[in-house]
Amino acid sequence: MSKKEIKIPKATLKRLPLYYRFVNTLYNSNVERVSSKELSEGLQIDSATIRRDFSYFGELGKKGYGYNVNFLLNFFKTTLQQDMITKVAIIGVGNLGTALVNYNFSINDRMKITAAFDTSSTSIGKTIGKITVEDMKNFEKIVEETGIQVVILTVPGAVAQDVANRVTKAQIKGILNFTPERLTVPNGVHVHHIDLGVELQSLIFFMKNH
Repeated sequence: MSKKEIKIPKATLKRLPLYYRFVNTLYNSNVERVSSKELSEGLQIDSATIRRDFSYFGELGKKGYGYNVNFLLNFFKTTLQQDMITKVAIIGVGNLGTALVNYNFSINDRMKITAAFDTSSTSIGKTIGKITVEDMKNFEKIVEETGIQVVILTVPGAVAQDVANRVTKAQIKGILNFTPERLTVPNGVHVHHIDLGVELQSLIFFMKNH
């Protein structure tokens, strides 16, 4: 059965960037091979889960040998398209949006925030790092000119759906949603919801119960 015929679980897909980051660290430390046990200890993910995740992509390692770090790195680069730069825009440059622009994926040079948008006159024209905040009126024009592929939403919840509608009409296929709203988008558009309150609540629950 080919990889295309296998439905890979979302949980596995979400772990792939973690694997890539860790393997890249090993490579930069001149490590040549790694076992699933070492991956497990480094990532705090049980080794059975790692082996199961890897099994969806065929034979990535050898029994008794482990995994060749260079091979794994090239595999994850190809799978995650880390040989291409993904251009990202932020809409909503309040405290959180400003922090994300300043961060600008400092651990990954294959993803870049290339534009930031807002509707507030106090934010438009402001320079954050190397990014100048643009007027949301120019969103569609700038997306078309620069080839932005992903949008991060850090706008008030009350306007989140309206903004998402504009984003999808501009042919953006990926939205990272930091608002508390659950967005309705067309088929083919992928939305990941990041609710910091829920994540913190979940962390506290596990701290108390495990």
